[in-house]
Order: sequence, then structure tokens, then C-alpha cells
Amino acid sequence: MTRPTPMTATPRLSLGTDIAAVRTRIEAMERLLERSFVVPGINRHVGLDAILGLIPVAGDLVATAMGAWIVWEARNLGMSKWQLARMAANVGFDTVLGAVPLVGDAADFFFRSNTRNLRIIRKHLDKHHPAGATLQG
Repeated sequence: MTRPTPMTATPRLSLGTDIAAVRTRIEAMERLLERSFVVPGINRHVGLDAILGLIPVAGDLVATAMGAWIVWEARNLGMSKWQLARMAANVGFDTVLGAVPLVGDAADFFFRSNTRNLRIIRKHLDKHHPAGATLQG
């Protein structure tokens, strides 16, 4: 009889306001929106953003709201208005692209606004809160 393989431990999502908790929540949301599943055959990661984009109007609005939540969390981190504007522009561009039938669905594979926003947040946190930096593997 074979034993089940143990699941890898995932970091606990805390509702705290400390930098580590906020970073963990943002990274979890980005992973959910952009890298939840692998498309068989092409080995390309997709997430809830691409799947929701298949639902006309409502799906794009939900994906936009989830992306806007990342921007809101960034605002709570004290990021500059310029950084927040860039992040909002990423979400807005993704929303506008998503509104175009078929083009928006294809764009979700190539323009990953939430991953871009996570990069902006990580750069900010690594510069202003180096104790909370994580190693990328």
C-alpha cells in the first residue's frame, strides 16, 4: 500500500498589516490570477484572470476588481503615487484589452498586469523594507 504524498506547505495568509503578511497576500493573489493552472500541451501557466476573461463583461469586471485589490494593498504599503499610477494603468490596460472579444482572451496569455504589478511591489519592498525580502528560486 502506498502512502499519499504530503502536500507542500503553503504560507499562511494572515490578515495582519505587517509587511510580510501583506507581501504574502499579494503574492497569493498574483499566483491565483496569473499562474494557477498549466495548459496541457503548451505548458503555459494561466490563472483565474484568463479564465474569467472568457465570461463576457462580468468576468472582466471581477478580474479587474481582483487586480485593483492588489493596487489597494500597494497603497496601504505607502507606495508613491507614480508607482500606484503605473499599477492602475496596468490593470486598466488589461481591462480594456479584455473587453475586446477574442483579442482580450489572447492578451491574457501575454500581458500579465498582476505579475507586472507584483514586480513593482517587490522592487519597492526590497528597497524600503529589506528585512522582508525573499529569495526568488
